[in-house]
Amino acid sequence: EKAIIGGGRDAKPGEISLAHNGILFMDEFPEFSRSVLESLRQPLEDRQVMVARAKAHSTYRCQFMLIATANPCKCGYLSDPSRSCARVPLCGGEYMGHISGPMMDRFDLTVEMPPVPFHDLDLPSDGDTSATVASRVATAFQIQTDRYRDHLDLRSNADLEGAQLIRVATPDTPGQALLNRAAELFRLSARGYHRVLRVGRTIADLAGVEQVAKTHIAEALSYRLALPHLSNTKDPQKAVSSSFTQPGDRDKPRRTRLV
Repeated sequence: EKAIIGGGRDAKPGEISLAHNGILFMDEFPEFSRSVLESLRQPLEDRQVMVARAKAHSTYRCQFMLIATANPCKCGYLSDPSRSCARVPLCGGEYMGHISGPMMDRFDLTVEMPPVPFHDLDLPSDGDTSATVASRVATAFQIQTDRYRDHLDLRSNADLEGAQLIRVATPDTPGQALLNRAAELFRLSARGYHRVLRVGRTIADLAGVEQVAKTHIAEALSYRLALPHLSNTKDPQKAVSSSFTQPGDRDKPRRTRLV
């Protein structure tokens, strides 16, 4: 825990402070002790951490992007029927259960990465190139820089709170109706609700449009409900599809796929 949060005799900064204004990557996230995982909650919210020891009492800034990865279960073969253990699917829920609900609620995006068959490894990618994505991100970042130029306390959509969040990120009427239905169906926390708004605003910026629309909210929700244990249904993707779209509706969310 000291290595992550900081501490020791001289209250030295930990990895979260060393990652200030950068990225903290934590591989095999559920394998960290519960005390380490829970100690991340307050710094992620406050963007600073207080380290108190006998000889020192220091506060360090720690505004960082946390990227965490995890296998779907202890053995890692939850989605492979030919190699999975006899405890599927219970083993997956138990393994990911090492991460508390409040900790998971602090992630803006969750994406499942299905295994790639070995015969597909050498196939050319059919997605956008890294250069194309980088250009799109740079454009969206410039949009946010211009938007918050007169606000010293704001640099990006991630900084939006309270009235500012409502003013900048409120979606159109269909989008708000979609979010309201999702909040009720999946019992989103206030934190989760606000994070969907921020992500929706960012998706709209990436698309180069001013008004957050239903499609942007739908995509933001799909990232939040990508894993079954994050929702209160056994099949969140099916619920998203049946509850958020109507026959002939063109505003279909791009959903992550559950195996």
